[in-house]
Formats: sequence, C-alpha cells, structure tokens
Amino acid sequence: MAGPLTGMRVIELTHIMSGPICGMMLADMGADVIKVEKTPDGDDSRRFSPILECGESASFMIVNRNKRGIGLNLKTMGGRDVLVRLLANADVVTENYRAGTMEKFGLGYERLQKINPGLIYCSISGFGRTGPYADKGGFDLIAQGMSGLMSVTGEEGRPPIKAGSPVADINAGILAALGIAAAYAEKQRTGLGQMVDTSLFEAGLQQMYWPAANYFGDGTILPKMGSANSTSTPYQAFPSKDGWINIGAANQNNYERLLEVLKMPELGSDPRFVNNAARMQNREELVRILADRLVTRTTEEWVTLFDAAGLPAGAVLEIPEALAHPQAIARDMIVETEHPTAGKVKSLGLPIRFSGGRDNSLRAAPLLGQHTHEVLLELGYSEQEIDKFLQEKAVLMREAAQDAV
Repeated sequence: MAGPLTGMRVIELTHIMSGPICGMMLADMGADVIKVEKTPDGDDSRRFSPILECGESASFMIVNRNKRGIGLNLKTMGGRDVLVRLLANADVVTENYRAGTMEKFGLGYERLQKINPGLIYCSISGFGRTGPYADKGGFDLIAQGMSGLMSVTGEEGRPPIKAGSPVADINAGILAALGIAAAYAEKQRTGLGQMVDTSLFEAGLQQMYWPAANYFGDGTILPKMGSANSTSTPYQAFPSKDGWINIGAANQNNYERLLEVLKMPELGSDPRFVNNAARMQNREELVRILADRLVTRTTEEWVTLFDAAGLPAGAVLEIPEALAHPQAIARDMIVETEHPTAGKVKSLGLPIRFSGGRDNSLRAAPLLGQHTHEVLLELGYSEQEIDKFLQEKAVLMREAAQDAV
C-alpha cells in the first residue's frame, strides 16, 4: 500500500501552485517529496487568503500535503551546500523560477547533470525554456488569455473571462507530474535522468482541442457559447424549477431518450431538429422549447427520471454541495490530515486509483522549516554543522522560527 512511486525522491523548489500540485501528486503516489522553501518567509502562497486563526494559509495547505518541508537561504554558501547534497542523490528536482535563476545559484541543469547524471530536472515556467517568450514570466491569467482559452469562455458579447479555477496552473502541474513519471520509467532502463520542460502557456493550449479542431479543419473560429457545446446539441445547462441541470443529449440515441422523458415525441420528427446538424442550425429555438418544459420540475426530479432512462444528466452544484457529494466521499476525494497548528484539515484527494493500492496515511502540509533538522541529519550533517548553518542563517528550522517570533 505504499504507492507506485515509492523509492522516488523529489526535491521541490517550486512555489505557489503548478509546481506544488506536481509535487503533491507525486507524493500522493508514494514519492518522498522534500519541499525547499526560501527563508525567512517561505512559499509566497503562505500569505494567500484565507489565513486561518492559527496563522496558516488554507491555500498553501491544500497543495502541499504529504511533503516534508525545509527552509534554505540559497544566497548563502551553506544553503547552497545543503541543496547540492540534497540533489546529489535525488531522482527529481522541480523548479518554477524565472529563466536563469537556477543558473545564478550555480545550479543550472548542466551542472546538476554532472553532479547527478540520474537526476530528472523538471522546469515549469510561463512559456517554456525555448522560443521567443522563454524569458517572459507568466501567470495562470496570462496563460488563459494567450492560449485562446478566454476567447471561448463565457457568453457571446460579454467581456473576456477566465475559467473560475486556475486551469492552466493546475494542468501544468499535472503535465509536469506525467513528464516526470515518464522520465522516471526511462531512468529505470538507462539509469540516466533528463530535462522535463512544460509551461502554463502549453497547459492552456492543451485545453483547446475542440476549438483547434474547428480552426484547423475549416477555419471556423468558435464563438463563446456559455455552457453549450460547439459540436452537438442539446448539451448544456438548463434552468429547472429550483436550480440548474446539465443535460448531455450529445447523440441521437440520447436525444430520443430526452424527448421520451420530456414527453415531447413531436420534436423527434420536426425537420428543424431531426438530426444533430439540423439541431445545431436551430439550436436557439430548440433550447427555448426545452427550457420551457424543464422549468416545470425540480433538478432532483429531472435527474431521477433521466437516470432511469439512461440519459447523462446532473445537477449544477454549488461548492459546498460538490464537496459533500456522496460520490466524492466514496471516491476518497475529500481527505483529512492532522496539522500541527491548524488541527484537522480537509483537502482534495488524489483523483487516481491503483489496483495495487497506495499509502493512505496522509501527512499534512509542512510548517515552514518543520523537517529541516530531520533532513539535515539524513544528509549526514553533524549537530555542530547544523548549528553553524543556523548561525549563518543558511537554514531555517521550525524551532528557530518559533524563537524568533
């Protein structure tokens, strides 16, 4: 039950979201992830809202589960010495600094490859390490805009709007974890590491399969369609008597099931709606007709009827409802850890299952410098050397942080 990546050691130099998500996924699958934070303040997300009464950030804790945390000052010789020793026997290092930052520390890919030929170096940046924008910084908002994602999100005629969740950030973390897993599989054969390079921009572009298919196919540029779909209809959210319901009548069989449940068989032979091509041409009229019927019952009533008929449908849930949904609970998507200062903390679980099992003894996100002493001892440093590091402020330990408060 240890997880498929047991034995992998990851040194995480990333901050905020994309990199930490990558590290958390690897940790959830069994890797030993050591999060290296800058001193004296740590990961910038430690100051993101909401800040709990204990002083910890909920935003930081939700993407840093299952990691050990140490604090290093890489501007000092001691801090860099510790990092080099960490990387000398690691399998993976992840970083999402601006281009050239690691090189300034004397720890660029070329040097690290010489120190540890088996090291997998994963870089997550705004635009990747090559191309005309390689030196440009990026955030999720910028990536969503430049990838075209914002051009197809929202309602026609409305201002640009990003997805409600930072999808480019999150997807970049997933892509990085996938790339690392692939490089690690190759390392098992060759013993050699390599560079894994992905970006927020590419993570945003990857979300554009359908819009790109239309444009590459016949030059069509898809408009904003709200919750509707560019390839088939009815496939969107409809108002019900007490809320909203998503209906996925994306093919002819499901369309006929929909009409059967709605008791509207006449729409099956209506030439305006007889097949998907006709329905797409007359989508607005079809949506109006269906909406008039769907507002006569509650969402729960319709979902029950659609489920019985085998038609894909589901309620549009608010966040509290989604997080409390019995399917989310049954799939272990809501997990709880015991945090040293915040107490019991809920977060989102790993959305992957393995028949071989995985470790379910989850570790809460680390306090700043919580595992520094433990990791330094593992690296072979003596207590005297550790004291010296503390004196020159090369490292930060939780005890030292508490004394300074």
